[in-house]
Amino acid sequence: MNNNINHSVCRWCYGNITLEQLCIEAKRIGITGIDLVGPDEWPVLKKHELHSPMCNGAEISLTEGFNDTRYHAQLFENYSKMIPIVAGAGYTNLICFSGNRNGIDDETGLNNCIEGLKPLLPIAEKHNVVLVMELLNARVDHPDYHCNKTPWGVELAKRLGSENFKLLYDIYHMQIEEGDIIATINQNYQYFAHYHTGGVPGRNEIDETQELYYPAIMQAIKNTGFKGFVAQEFIPKGNNAMESLERAVLLCDV
Repeated sequence: MNNNINHSVCRWCYGNITLEQLCIEAKRIGITGIDLVGPDEWPVLKKHELHSPMCNGAEISLTEGFNDTRYHAQLFENYSKMIPIVAGAGYTNLICFSGNRNGIDDETGLNNCIEGLKPLLPIAEKHNVVLVMELLNARVDHPDYHCNKTPWGVELAKRLGSENFKLLYDIYHMQIEEGDIIATINQNYQYFAHYHTGGVPGRNEIDETQELYYPAIMQAIKNTGFKGFVAQEFIPKGNNAMESLERAVLLCDV
């Protein structure tokens, strides 16, 4: 490995094998982290000396998030408990979601997210944990999701004004929603704590069958000085999922 990109892989894409097996294969390939794993499974990662670059387990759901005040009390309880657990395990990033619009306009959604997130930021700061809201497309995969545009997510980060709130820039989702991937990274990288990949269209292998050229995207990420993780989040459709994963990692190892 060139050691310019820290490689991870999303657990949910490989549900047909055990986490133990995925860890073994990940280490063989040169992957150093497994995304979207909660506290119950962290011991497996630690056994294999793998990091948890994007933790989960505090969210209610993708559709019930910080943009709706109805969920603030439950979210505060969930995240205020989980933040110290994440820190105690030696991890930093904890995923969160805007939730669906359900008729909520952009400005109200921003204000609601600020109202819900602000009380958590001192706790996150105390424990050196970053709350990371994922950008998801609302055109294909997650209809009505609120944080579906980079400018909206960046505006939320600006208004919160905290190093303990960042965005997860999902390349697959943002290619579908708005395109202009490299320019967006160059203009907004300071607000991105983490990246996910995926082939467009279809969310399959990130090879010559899809429309994005990942080496150029990875080079752009590298050029920003990014020191976090890039996680493969595609669903393998080839006969050998681990071969597909290894090819994707090598393609991204600029």
